[in-house]
Amino acid sequence: MPLAHSFSWLDLAVFGGYLLGLLALGIHDRRRQLKAREHFLAGNSASWPRIGFALYASTISATSLVGLTGAAYSHGISVFNYEWMAAIVLTIFCAFVLPTYIKSRVFTVPEFLELRYGRFVRTYVSALSVVLGIFLDAAGGLFAGSLLFQILVPDWPLWQVCALLAVLAGGFLIAGGLRAVLMVEGIQGIVMVVVASGIAFFTFQAVGGGHVLAGWSHTLKTIDPAHLKLIMPANDKDMPWTGLLTGVPLIGFYFWCTNQTMVQRVLAAKSLDHGRWGSLMGGALKLTNLFLVILPGAAALLLFPALPQPDRVFSHMVFEIMPHGLIGLIVAACLISILANLSGIYNSTSTLLTMDFVRKLRPSMTDAQLVHTGQVITVILMVISVLWTPQIIHFQDTLWKYLQAVLCYFVPPIAAVFIAGLFIRRVNRAGAAAGLIFGTAASLVLFIDAFAFHLLPVHFLVAAVVIFVIAFVALMIGSLFAPAPDPARIGHLMFAKDVWKAETDHLRTVKWYQNYRFLSVALLLLTGAIVIWFA
Repeated sequence: MPLAHSFSWLDLAVFGGYLLGLLALGIHDRRRQLKAREHFLAGNSASWPRIGFALYASTISATSLVGLTGAAYSHGISVFNYEWMAAIVLTIFCAFVLPTYIKSRVFTVPEFLELRYGRFVRTYVSALSVVLGIFLDAAGGLFAGSLLFQILVPDWPLWQVCALLAVLAGGFLIAGGLRAVLMVEGIQGIVMVVVASGIAFFTFQAVGGGHVLAGWSHTLKTIDPAHLKLIMPANDKDMPWTGLLTGVPLIGFYFWCTNQTMVQRVLAAKSLDHGRWGSLMGGALKLTNLFLVILPGAAALLLFPALPQPDRVFSHMVFEIMPHGLIGLIVAACLISILANLSGIYNSTSTLLTMDFVRKLRPSMTDAQLVHTGQVITVILMVISVLWTPQIIHFQDTLWKYLQAVLCYFVPPIAAVFIAGLFIRRVNRAGAAAGLIFGTAASLVLFIDAFAFHLLPVHFLVAAVVIFVIAFVALMIGSLFAPAPDPARIGHLMFAKDVWKAETDHLRTVKWYQNYRFLSVALLLLTGAIVIWFA
């Protein structure tokens, strides 16, 4: 589709105005941002609404919109299982994990793991973060962005669009553009939610011939009932119920309880209660994705049947359904989302490699040499991610499935080590090392077999729990070959029953709507009602 046919003058005006306005606001707010950052390092200030919205907005990116709509178009709404499971996991996070983080007074998840197990585990987490940063986050962002913007330049091959986005992200990072975007992250998050809501509205309106409710009703009556089911049979190739009970909660636990990007937002809370309320709010907001993103993606089957590549459905929804003006806003918001995410990924990954690996190999390097090394590494990471991105379509048929599959194969050892360290006093450094080594070996074997040899017919969601069990057993056995850790050293890093009992007594004195346990039950009931509705 030529550019002139896709963008009207109104779209161009909105597109340019949004980008310039966001950048100008960021530059104007630069001084206040520095103070806010210093305040964050000195103390906590985030209230529960801010935390809840931040958790939700951070998961509504261009990658999520492209991935979720593509998966819903191709496989049906069973992809929503990843979303509603977040509500379940966040109730567990509030009850057991967050109080332990607060009690241990740590600032990062790697710091928590290092205090519990030692330097090796922290190094492993850093190395895994580098791998996931390149092959999951950066590649996923480039793939989603290239599909969206390739419709503007259809003569460009995928890798060229990826290269352009990578170069823009690198320039954004070097010029300080990411900093300006981060200063107004809340505005960008609100815009992305508005974008999702607008796409849902106009999609159902198009399906209903101009009437939203008619489009909703027509979607539920017309689409294959199997496409509108959440609970699928065990032999389903996309979301078997066995995987729903095993892999989905496991990677959900990793994402919401041990992923620094998500945990950091909650650790910024002004109190434990605000952290809990915000987390539960984020879980409730995740439920809206069924109506804002996933069902519109499924409804797009009625508008664009038989698309050769499901992940392109989002582009068709934007450029063929949305009114002019809103198209410009959506493309601008998605571009900012992609560039900000890519810039952050390249920056954080190069920082990990430079500070956790290069500096340890060459401790005599000066600050100037470290900065130069980080810049060189950033360019290398950009090249690797651009080269890898076109390979995604060879691994899975949709972007979302690729993202979840990679997580399933590589994060279970971290989950095993974290859960054991949280609840079992006997596990130690030797056990953690054994769990990570054997778990990673199992991850590599199953991953290579799944994408090269196909000898073991194990779905990636089920493979996740197999890897978890192997890592957990290795951790328990390995811990027997070294003394138990000093309880005085690790006590504050573990969940404690006495803390739970004291909390129970305290909660009897607070109003019911401030009691996170009542709120958790309400969230679980709401989640259960939606699951039963579409089961």
